[in-house]
Amino acid sequence: MSKSRQLTYSQALTELEKILIEIESEEINVDVLAEKVRRAAHLIKFCKDRLRNTEEEVRKVLSEIQGNAGSDREDSK
Repeated sequence: MSKSRQLTYSQALTELEKILIEIESEEINVDVLAEKVRRAAHLIKFCKDRLRNTEEEVRKVLSEIQGNAGSDREDSK
């Protein structure tokens, strides 16, 4: 995959689902299996990292909102 085209979470998840279907079909060539498993492992790590980063961003935003709400209450006193 080229660097100019960034992988999205949705794309990674879709690709993982396709790999899973191929593996579950039991028709996958054994020579390709290791490659598919490696790619799946890479995609799983990518998705976990993306979810972790998103969770951190959401927590930061919520913390900022709560901080602003606290200062708004103090300003109105």
